[in-house]
Amino acid sequence: MKKIYLFLLFFQILFLSKGIAQKIIEFKGDNIVIGQKVSILEDPTKRLDFLSVRKSSGFIQSLTEVPNLQLSPSAFWLRFTVKNESAENQLLLSLEYPTLDVCEFYYPVNGGYNAEKLSDTNSFNKRKYKHQDFLFDVKIPKDSVATFYLKVQSNEQMVLPLVLGTPQKVAETKLTRDVLWGALVGILLVMVLYNSFVFISTKDVSYLYYVLYALFMALTQTSLSGYTYRFIFPNSPVLFNMGIIIFNAIGGIAFSLFAQSFLGMKERMPFMSKVFKFIILLYSLTIIVRLLGYSLISYRMTDISALVVTVSIFIVIIYLSIKGYRPAKYFLLAWTMFFAGIILFVLRNLGVLPYNDYTNYTMPIGVAFEVILLSLALADRINIFKAEKERSQEETVKALQENEKIIREQNVVLELKVNERTVELSESNHELNITLEDLKQAQTQLVESEKMASLGQLTAGIAHEINNPINFVTSNVNPLKRDIEIMLNAFAVIEKVGLSDSSADDKRKQIEEYKEELDFDYLTTEIKHLIKGINEGANRTAEIVKGLRIFSRLDEDDLKRANLNEGLDSTMIIANNLLNKIEVVREYSDLPLVECYAGKLNQVFLNIISNAAYAVKKRFGENTGGEIAI
Repeated sequence: MKKIYLFLLFFQILFLSKGIAQKIIEFKGDNIVIGQKVSILEDPTKRLDFLSVRKSSGFIQSLTEVPNLQLSPSAFWLRFTVKNESAENQLLLSLEYPTLDVCEFYYPVNGGYNAEKLSDTNSFNKRKYKHQDFLFDVKIPKDSVATFYLKVQSNEQMVLPLVLGTPQKVAETKLTRDVLWGALVGILLVMVLYNSFVFISTKDVSYLYYVLYALFMALTQTSLSGYTYRFIFPNSPVLFNMGIIIFNAIGGIAFSLFAQSFLGMKERMPFMSKVFKFIILLYSLTIIVRLLGYSLISYRMTDISALVVTVSIFIVIIYLSIKGYRPAKYFLLAWTMFFAGIILFVLRNLGVLPYNDYTNYTMPIGVAFEVILLSLALADRINIFKAEKERSQEETVKALQENEKIIREQNVVLELKVNERTVELSESNHELNITLEDLKQAQTQLVESEKMASLGQLTAGIAHEINNPINFVTSNVNPLKRDIEIMLNAFAVIEKVGLSDSSADDKRKQIEEYKEELDFDYLTTEIKHLIKGINEGANRTAEIVKGLRIFSRLDEDDLKRANLNEGLDSTMIIANNLLNKIEVVREYSDLPLVECYAGKLNQVFLNIISNAAYAVKKRFGENTGGEIAI
C-alpha cells in the first residue's frame, strides 16, 4: 500500500527540462515551495565531490513543485539560488521527506562552502532541530543572493518537497502537520481498540485481521512520515528503516487475510483466494529480503505487491458488488476512497496537483476513510447475520407450529398407555410415569429449542419403540396375577395341612403331593420369568428415554463440550425403528470432548442415518440386507 506509482511514471518526462537557465528564488517572507526553481544533477557513480559538482554543466532544471527522483541507486545533487527580499537574515530550508539515507546541505561561508550532513541512519537525538523532517539554517543577509547545494540519496523512492521560510512560519507549519497526523493516529487507534473489543466478544477472526491491518497501516503511514523515527525508534535508526518495509508487508498480509475472510473469497471466488495466498507469500518474501539487507530489492517487491493487491482486490469487490453481495459494496467504497487518496498524493508528487495544505494530506485522509468504512462494513455484517438468524427463527417457528398438533396426539396416546398399568406393578408404574413425564418435558423443550422438526418425523417410531416394552409389561400382568393367586391358595392349603393333627411325615407327604399336583416348581419358574420380563421392559423403556434426553440436549442451548460417541449412541436409539433388517457397524475412536451445539449436531447425525437407512431400504426393500458403517 506504500506507493502506487508504476502506472504514472511516464508523467515524470513532462516535468524535467534540460538546458533552462537557473531560476532565482525571490523570498519575500512567506513559506514558498521551491521545487520548480531547483536544478538537479544525477550522480550514478556516487563519487562526485563538491568541487566537481559546482563545475558540472549537467544540471537539469525541475519544472515540478515536488521533484520526484523515483527509486534509484544514484546520488542526486540539487542546486538553487535565493535572493532574500525579506527583513529576516536567517531562513529555514525544510525537506519534508524524512526517509533519506544521505542529506547533505552546502551553504556559502566567506567565499567557500561548508556542509551540514543529516541522515535517517543516525540517531535522532543528534539533530539540532528535533523534527523528523530535514531542517537546515539558510543564513543570507537582506537583499543579497546566494547559491546552495543539496545532496540526497536513498534506498527508496525519493520525493522532495522543498519549502523555504522563516523559522516561525516553518514551525507553525510543522505544528499544524503534527496535529493533523495526531488526529489520524487517534482515529486509527480508536478503530483498533474498538474492533479489538468486538473480536474478544465475538471471536470473529475477520475483526482480528482488521485490527492487525489498521495497526500496521498506522505504523506504515507514521513511518513514512518519520514519526516512528521521532517517537518510537529515536536511537535505533536501523529498526526505523527496516520497519518502513516490514510494517508495510505485515499490513499487506493482514489486509489479504482480512479480504479473504470478510468477503468469503474461498467460497465465492476460489481462484482469487489462491491469488491472495500468492500475495501473502510475496509479502513474506519481502520481509525476508529486507531482513537480509537487500533494501532496493525489498522496495521493488513492495511496489509489485501493492500493484498486484490493488488490481486483485478491485477485481474481487467489483465482481461481488455486481453479484449483489452487500459487504463487497462497502469494501469497494472504502478501497476507492483509499485509492483516490493515493492517486491524489501521487499526482501532487508528480506536479500535476499543487503542493498545498489540501493535497499534502490526501493519502492520510484516504487511509482514515478506508479504515472507518471497513469498520462500518464489519458492523453491517453483524446486522446481516442478525437478519438471517431472525428469518431462520421465523421459519423454524412455523415448522414447529405445524408439528405441534402431531406431538399433542402422541402425548395423549402415551398418557392412555400409562393409565392402563395395574396396581400390582406400582413400582413399575411409578417408574414408567416418571419416564413418560420426562418424555413430555423433553418434547416440550425440544419444541422450544427448535428440534421438533426431526422429532415430529420420528414420533411414530419412538412411540412404537416405547410401546413394545410397555406391551411386554402389560402382557405379563394377568399371568402374574393368576400365578400369584395360585401361589396364595397353595400357601393357604399348606398352612391348613401344617395346622392339622396329622403326623409330620403325613403332613410332609400331603404337602409334596399337593406341590406335585400343583406343579409348584414350574409355577415358581414362571413367576420369576414373568417378573424378569417386566423388569426388562421397564429397563428398555428407561434406556429409550435416556437416549432421547441425550439426543435432545435439553440443557444445552449454547456451545458446550460434548461426547460425540454418546450423542451417536443416543441417535441410534431414536433411529432404531428405521434400522430393521439393516446391519449397523460402529467403529468409534476414543474422542475428546468437542465444543459444539450438541442438540443440533445430534439432529445432523439423525438426518444422515435416516438418509442412509432410506438408501439401503430402497436397494433391498423389505428383505434383510445392507450395512451402515459409522
